Amino acid sequence: HVSWADIVAIGSIAPVAFVAKREDASWPLVGITAKVQGTVFVDRTRRYQAGEAVAEILKRLADGVSVVLFAEGTSSDGNRVLPFRSALLGVVEEASSHGGAGDVVIQPMSISYIGLHGIPMGRQHRPLVAWYGDLDFLPHIKAFIEHGAVDAIVSYGEAFPANVEGDRKAMTKRLESSVRRLLASSLRGRPLTVQNARRG
Repeated sequence: HVSWADIVAIGSIAPVAFVAKREDASWPLVGITAKVQGTVFVDRTRRYQAGEAVAEILKRLADGVSVVLFAEGTSSDGNRVLPFRSALLGVVEEASSHGGAGDVVIQPMSISYIGLHGIPMGRQHRPLVAWYGDLDFLPHIKAFIEHGAVDAIVSYGEAFPANVEGDRKAMTKRLESSVRRLLASSLRGRPLTVQNARRG
């Protein structure tokens, strides 16, 4: 997860819904976009609402909409993948147990920002897109728009049923490893296909 721009980039190529923190609904512009895309907002401070979030996720899946969860729990500088938080994947376990484990399929996905106006973007330029730490939102989006077109690659790893690992920590490790490979390959200019990811 690199930026608020991930929502726009991923949402532009597939009918998806996102899982986000309840407070993200109040972001200017992005909060409205997230609501329109059917984002499932989760209040992490209220455990009893987890059941409501799982029901919303299952509804999206039943409607044929893929659900995107940023397992890092926060955004990075775009040059690396932060450790995945197994607690965040609890909602996947819940959804698979309520909807039938074979019905929920997980597919690792990576997004990388690799160019500015078609010119390769090095490590030092990725903060133009990356929104992390204590960066203010409005100045960031203003600078992003002023810089113009950005090239992004969305890569997918091999999908697998949610119940394959049988253990949340093992599933978290498998997903994190896959996303790290996908990101590294994209940043090196050699994005992996699903077939190549299997060989890798």
